[in-house]
Amino acid sequence: MPDDLAERIRQAIGEDPNIGEIRMFGGICFTLNGNMMVGTMKDGTLLARVGEGQEAEALSKPGATRMNFTGREMKGFIIVAADELSDDALKRWIAMASRFVGAMPAKKPGAKKKK
Repeated sequence: MPDDLAERIRQAIGEDPNIGEIRMFGGICFTLNGNMMVGTMKDGTLLARVGEGQEAEALSKPGATRMNFTGREMKGFIIVAADELSDDALKRWIAMASRFVGAMPAKKPGAKKKK
């Protein structure tokens, strides 16, 4: 299931040199300028990074819940149920995530935060 969703995301995004892919959370994470944007989860759900400013709007959409990773909720990260991911809905989620992530500074490849 995650592979089917990943292919649908690829088709929705199209050819963009600023988009990358990495394996994460048992699925594939799509990055924009090196920043996590959307991803597939192993159960076929979508992970969308919408930021805290768009979170209330995102949570009002069908099938949307805040990501809960190992018992800790992650603000600004939304999980969308697989059965709520029509092609149009998927495009809207990608657009919402892109608005947030696109405003972030680009990450340099291999750069790690200093503590």
